[in-house]
Amino acid sequence: MKFVVSSTALSSHLQASSRVINSKNSLPILDCFLFALEDGTLSVTVSDGEITMVTTIEVSDNDVNGRFAVVAKTLLDALRELPEQPLAFEVNTHTFEITVRYQNGQYSLMGQNADEFPQSATLSDAAVRLDIRADVLQEGISRAVFATADDELRPVMNGIYFDMGTDGLTMVASDGHKLVRCKTFTVKSEERAAFILPKKPANLLKALLPKETGNTLVEFDERNAMFLLDNYRIVCRLIEGRYPNYNSVIPQDNPYKVTVDRQMMLGALKRVSIFSSQSSSLIKLRLEENLMVISAQDIDFSTSAEESLVCQYAETPMSIGFKSTFLIDILNNIASNDVVIELADPSRAGVIIPLEQERDEDLLMLLMPMMLND
Repeated sequence: MKFVVSSTALSSHLQASSRVINSKNSLPILDCFLFALEDGTLSVTVSDGEITMVTTIEVSDNDVNGRFAVVAKTLLDALRELPEQPLAFEVNTHTFEITVRYQNGQYSLMGQNADEFPQSATLSDAAVRLDIRADVLQEGISRAVFATADDELRPVMNGIYFDMGTDGLTMVASDGHKLVRCKTFTVKSEERAAFILPKKPANLLKALLPKETGNTLVEFDERNAMFLLDNYRIVCRLIEGRYPNYNSVIPQDNPYKVTVDRQMMLGALKRVSIFSSQSSSLIKLRLEENLMVISAQDIDFSTSAEESLVCQYAETPMSIGFKSTFLIDILNNIASNDVVIELADPSRAGVIIPLEQERDEDLLMLLMPMMLND
């Protein structure tokens, strides 16, 4: 079995795929790339038992069809050191000896029998199909994935909830402290449908989608979802269970509204939070007429900081506490120049929205407050 492939094309595809592979696998074959040459097309498959990613690469000077597996780390490390050039693979499909010839030398390594590699999950005939623009999917996942939880007791919270209906697609993530709800009105479904995408495949898609153009096909049934990209196909096990009613936790009437420059607030938070208590990361927002005072202190180390920002606020003065790391994460995941923070009282969740929503989108983020000592 022979084929010739570009070193940089192979390396970039393998690099993207290798993110699927776990550092410790129950089956040794899952440490490998599965190569399959069929009718002049080379496909490479990786799996961790729950996620399978397949990518296709153009090859030339190929002969017979065949399959083999090779340890991912060895091949990746070897390719990383090669400049762009053609690589000639020769594989003995009986002994699985692999020879890779390049301009000034060659690599010899042992492959493994491809038959041990687990089969990819298949979707049922009742699977729901969805066409969604790659940039819309990427933005939704990017904005939501940071708010997912790591909760063994409530696994449904460890992924992004895709909620589809006639009015659009809503992507939701929450860890109980913060919540992101990103609605897009460009994707509509004739029937109500939903699934929970785990964090790992969400992060894989977040990395791959920026290079995509056009639409991404999403198919899902009760157990699995498939994402079809230009050069990649991802099939993953979904999180089973019922997602909480996210709309019920979003306060509807917040009388106190403050508008502030997002970058200025972000900079102030990063500076002031250095002086917050390491255990709680508590920062205090004091709102007065057209003024926001951000402060933090660490009593154990006798340190404190305070910074004032100009804002638009015309309500009764109030103070509220937040975990600074969560607030910084939220502001980092909003694109708008200015944000509106909607508050009711120091014990109820704050709602943070962009002053100007993106076209065909409705983005809302929510953060639970922390109790202030004073």
